[in-house]
Amino acid sequence: MQDKVKVSAEDLTHLRRAIELALETEIQGNVPVGSVITLQGEVIAEGANTMLMPQYNPIWHAEMTTLSKVPVELWPRAREMTCYSTLEPCIMCTGTLLLHGFGRVVFGSSDIDVGGTAILSHLPRYYDGGSGVPEWNGPCFAEECDPLRQRVHERFAKMPVGSDNF
Repeated sequence: MQDKVKVSAEDLTHLRRAIELALETEIQGNVPVGSVITLQGEVIAEGANTMLMPQYNPIWHAEMTTLSKVPVELWPRAREMTCYSTLEPCIMCTGTLLLHGFGRVVFGSSDIDVGGTAILSHLPRYYDGGSGVPEWNGPCFAEECDPLRQRVHERFAKMPVGSDNF
């Protein structure tokens, strides 16, 4: 994990696009989380949370939706990829990014409840020395992304566990 947040103007451009995607998916009835994946600064995939609409699917977090759109021929270069998200990736998404060897994660707002930061210091021995652990940068756009995070938490606070009122 990084001691200081390292982001560039290019990073903020990609986070702004993730915010646009988050706002678009919120209009469709989903929680406002957006994600962009780049390779050498070029966008190769983008997506947003589609977990609630059009039909409930617990897997379709923004990062998972975006990961599913990465062209298969680019996967050997995952270590060169950056995943941008408006919200710190959850433990599920963090695990997926780790297992697929992403080089970098940049997020706008921290998620102290379910964010992946909590697991980075507890990884199995084969991650010793940090090899395979992505550069973890965030929160780096809190002013823009914290209100989105707040709306995510408010939405889920209204839904009891096991509810079919999604």
